[in-house]
Amino acid sequence: MSDATTALYPAPDSVSKGAFVSGMPAYEKLVAEAEADYAGYWARLAREFVEWKTPFTKTLDESQAPFFKWFEDGTLNVSHNCLDRQVAAGLGDKVAIIFETDDGKVSRHTYSDLLARTAKLANALRAQGVKKGDRVVIYMPMSIEGIVSMQACARIGATHSVVFGGFSAQSLRDRIQDAGAVLVLTADEQQRGGKQLPLKAIVDEALSLGGCESVKNVIVYKRTGGNIAWHEGRDLWLHDVTEKQPDTAEPEWVSAEHPLFLLYTSGSTGKPKGVQHSSGGYLLHAAVTTKWTFDLHPDDIFWCTADIGWVTGHTYIAYGPLALGGTQVVFEGIPTFPDAGRFWKMIQDHKVSIFYTAPTAIRSLIKAAEGNEAVHPKRYDLTSLRILGSVGEPINPAAWEWYHQHIGGGRCPIVDTFWQTETGGHVITPLPGATPLVPGSCTLPFPGIQAAVVDETGKDVPWGQGGILVIKKPWPSMIRTIYGDPERFKKSYYPEDFKGKYYLAGDGAIRDAKTGYFTITGRIDDVLNVSGHRMGTMEIESALVAHTDLVAEAAVVGRPDDTTGEAICAFVVLKRPRPTGDEAKAIAKELRDWVGKEIGPIAKPKDIRFGDNLPKTRSGKIMRRLLRSVAKGEAVTQDTSTLENPAILDQLGQAY
Repeated sequence: MSDATTALYPAPDSVSKGAFVSGMPAYEKLVAEAEADYAGYWARLAREFVEWKTPFTKTLDESQAPFFKWFEDGTLNVSHNCLDRQVAAGLGDKVAIIFETDDGKVSRHTYSDLLARTAKLANALRAQGVKKGDRVVIYMPMSIEGIVSMQACARIGATHSVVFGGFSAQSLRDRIQDAGAVLVLTADEQQRGGKQLPLKAIVDEALSLGGCESVKNVIVYKRTGGNIAWHEGRDLWLHDVTEKQPDTAEPEWVSAEHPLFLLYTSGSTGKPKGVQHSSGGYLLHAAVTTKWTFDLHPDDIFWCTADIGWVTGHTYIAYGPLALGGTQVVFEGIPTFPDAGRFWKMIQDHKVSIFYTAPTAIRSLIKAAEGNEAVHPKRYDLTSLRILGSVGEPINPAAWEWYHQHIGGGRCPIVDTFWQTETGGHVITPLPGATPLVPGSCTLPFPGIQAAVVDETGKDVPWGQGGILVIKKPWPSMIRTIYGDPERFKKSYYPEDFKGKYYLAGDGAIRDAKTGYFTITGRIDDVLNVSGHRMGTMEIESALVAHTDLVAEAAVVGRPDDTTGEAICAFVVLKRPRPTGDEAKAIAKELRDWVGKEIGPIAKPKDIRFGDNLPKTRSGKIMRRLLRSVAKGEAVTQDTSTLENPAILDQLGQAY
């Protein structure tokens, strides 16, 4: 199979034989069921996968489109579905989580243990006055405590908003303020790659910036025992507030439409968007996709390497596997510490059978393995694996082939999953026991998802022709709104260009002319995807120009990158003559560090290029499409006649 872009890999018999969705006829039967009776299909799954306190009688309410409602009159509790339900089914002594710390210590936590810890924290939150509908920000390391914090919020009907532990104080403050959080759950420090990194200190700084007066308490998990500042009357130790609480807590029964969480994702206008997800519809899709996409069986050991600060860590760590009574590995550290064989050693040690990670991690580990035989996956026993997964960005065919051959031994199907924070779970993905695979393609929509490729007017384009990815019908786990900004929700996801009918994914796509398989071609807006993390160009530009001593103007674009998928390239005009040589390098470093402090390390530009000015039209508009060509090192072939200063493109073509 020399042509990696068109090679078909059939579902192996070893997986297909016992799969929940076995063979393409089974997939096609589910698709046909959804097409014949869309609401009835999802209602059947909701009754099968979710335990309801009050059964729903209404499936889909489209009366206030695009603010769709699913199972609205049903009541449930998400934590009850993940924990109590498993204990009641006799799984109390089953290991729910195998937790491995950064330094390699391993602990095992049963469903009964998780339920007791969740109840204690739920009672502690109630004791601090947190009630149904309140927002709680979680700024925690990868830990049992982080997952318990999410479950405890769900248990009492509080809406959690998890913020990734790599975000800066300013970014954290913006999210606390927008959510109107009443409490923050954090840790003294986090441990990653053998280093202790501050968390509580960043919370203190965020709260000191103002605008967070809604926060009454900060509960702190003692992870490292490092020295931290303490605010009497506000700060509380997690172990102190939970120690004397009972280990049972009555769940708060909520409507299926009750907001389970807010998760902030970057937008093209600079201000992060608080994506709001429901309880019932979200839980349903988390459970169904975990079961079918990963073919998760009771004896599997599942490992998703994402952080709980991202949606992948919500759906495929904190909720999906637990809702199915699965056993999963949760990891605190990074894939390259103490060496780049860490992932492979953990798969070997824990007998992982389903492994779900990001193309960025795969590409970096390919480089490490090629340069160092000692960390090559062939040195480890990976025979426990039966299914591999990819998430966060499209996986290039060469990395797909390496992953398939060197990690999966040529026998493990790769589920290359396309989805977003806003979709709540997989929307286009292979099913491992059914779908023939093509490297680089996310293949076909998940049963019940009506994905399509259209032109700018919303008209379907022929297979083989690129266009805009949309989803034509609402689905249970879709974003409900942007918190506090319903108009922005409509404008962002249901634009007038499509008469408000279709969900706009924000990505371009093409369908194979013969198979109809989808391939994602990249973002169509000003949002960058760096290592699977979405950041708005405006957000990074705003951070650069906030360095008022140095920066006059900035424009940010993305360019392809072998490791991170997309790299951030910043074009900067200084308030001083354009620097060259060592001076340029020093200023570039200063600006990178500044952006890291303002937003977080993930947002640091890989390239910073200095110019006397930026390419602008005579009306003053920055021509970012030209800058994208410059960033890629391409010759600018587009029409530049409208530019006020076309010669600037040659200058900006020079690095530093």
